[in-house]
Amino acid sequence: MKASVKGPLLALAGFGIFATHDVVVKYLGGFYAPVQIVFFSVLMGFPIVTVMLMRDPTDGNLRPRHPWWMALRTVSVVITGLSAFYAFSHLPLAQTYAIIFATPLIITVLSIPVLGETVRLRRWAAVLVGLAGVMVVLRPGQTDLELGHLAALTAAVSGAFASIVVRKIGQEERSAVLLLYPMIGNFVVMGCLLPFVYQPMPALHLGAVAVIAALAFVGMLCMIAAYRNADAVIVAPMQYSQILWASVYGFVFFDETLSRSTVIGAAIIIASGLYILFREGKANVSENTPVLRTRTRPETGTYPRIGVMLRRGKPRE
Repeated sequence: MKASVKGPLLALAGFGIFATHDVVVKYLGGFYAPVQIVFFSVLMGFPIVTVMLMRDPTDGNLRPRHPWWMALRTVSVVITGLSAFYAFSHLPLAQTYAIIFATPLIITVLSIPVLGETVRLRRWAAVLVGLAGVMVVLRPGQTDLELGHLAALTAAVSGAFASIVVRKIGQEERSAVLLLYPMIGNFVVMGCLLPFVYQPMPALHLGAVAVIAALAFVGMLCMIAAYRNADAVIVAPMQYSQILWASVYGFVFFDETLSRSTVIGAAIIIASGLYILFREGKANVSENTPVLRTRTRPETGTYPRIGVMLRRGKPRE
């Protein structure tokens, strides 16, 4: 199979697996607080990360070269994980995805002050149109906005900030540092909060948490293979296929139906995101290509970041 075909197919498979991951999160969200789900997801993911770190060929210690940026990234990832898991637990899947799909728009805006990116009229127009799409999904004044909507928006903003920070310091930090700090942050913060929300988990639900960790790992492998077989401008748009999985899964498992506002708003957001992706893929348009370099969904700190795994073993630029 040609790499130009293999890459997108692997990406579709990876995002389908991540969508299945979110279904299990939503299922467990009916029984447990997001704090507990995140904590045990990180706990189950540590063995996988440990094996990866044992194979890290680069020399060095685990002290970050940019401690303040790393601290901000860790806090952002912790907020993203908690917010995303809460949103998936309390909102329809498709609606959650539609809001989180605004992440590339926010990355574009944040790239200006953090990376010094120059965003001209066309990309600004795409951002504004995409944010209007978010308003269509939320329908303020016409529907009751819940904490889940705020959580999804928070996940989009904090996830975008974490991605921008990686783009700024990623070439100077060891992969091990970028991998470990968000997971340790999640483990410590959620561990401190866990006694206030803990509910005993039967073997079935502990197995479901293990499934979350396994799906994240397999999905990550698919995405790494996808980016190694095709250009980012071809692979990245495949993330929007998750809305199709969400529609099917939501209907089959949770009796969810798509509202007209979600369909229209998601279409606007996706169109804006695609435009930004393709604009960044053109020469002399974006110096930093922050959206293309994001690689995948907002980082939750429950599994390794795909972009970090892609550059393991490569020398820093």
